[in-house]
Amino acid sequence: MLILPNLKDIIDILLVAFLLYATYKLMKSSGALSIFIGVLFFVALWVLVSYVFEMRLMGAIMNKFISVGAIALIVLFQNEIRRFLVMLGSRKRWQIIGRFFTQKKVPKDKSDAYIMQIVLACQEFSKKKTGALIILEGNTYLGEYIHSGERLDAVLSGQLLQNIFFKNSPLHDGAVIISDFRIKAAACILPVSHDGNLPKNLGLRHRAALGISQVTDAMAIIVSEESGIISVAYMGELQRHLKIEDLERLLTEKVI
Repeated sequence: MLILPNLKDIIDILLVAFLLYATYKLMKSSGALSIFIGVLFFVALWVLVSYVFEMRLMGAIMNKFISVGAIALIVLFQNEIRRFLVMLGSRKRWQIIGRFFTQKKVPKDKSDAYIMQIVLACQEFSKKKTGALIILEGNTYLGEYIHSGERLDAVLSGQLLQNIFFKNSPLHDGAVIISDFRIKAAACILPVSHDGNLPKNLGLRHRAALGISQVTDAMAIIVSEESGIISVAYMGELQRHLKIEDLERLLTEKVI
């Protein structure tokens, strides 16, 4: 007799599918996808050995590993679990939900004006080969990184960004964090990525940018002090050799 799934079963299946997809994206962005696939392969092998082929000796050995699997997963994926929990409980995420119900949106002309301030500042940095690291907050609240630097809470402007990253400025080292179209802090300390695939010629700015993009959904803009090359790190991926038009497009698509 054919048993049709009810509404609760359909919702259950969709939730599990969404959870697996979200986990896949999180692992892919953090560079831990190969470990995650290895864990899934081990679990599938355990099911085959223990329940399909009923191999008692091998199944008993694998059961010992499975019994401590939760602890092992926490150790292996501690950064990814932390990122997921931070994103889930993000204060800004709940603010976005509130704005959705109140139907309050940032006017497009205002958002475009702020984007141009960032783009023009980066254009000047590139021409003058001034090193810069600008972080644009996403849904994940960056409070702990904001508190690591000098609090400003100033209106976003290209001139202010240029003054901050001027070579003789006491705030030029570290990152500037922008949230809600305001410069929240400068000289901020970010987590550094230990990705071994990064080219050896990339310095601390690029590693810090990639690091913050691996643990949050923030977008990081980097301007190289040596070459003036503009790069963007987002969701664990680094895009280099960007033109000003490319930067403007990315800001419009991902941030606003």
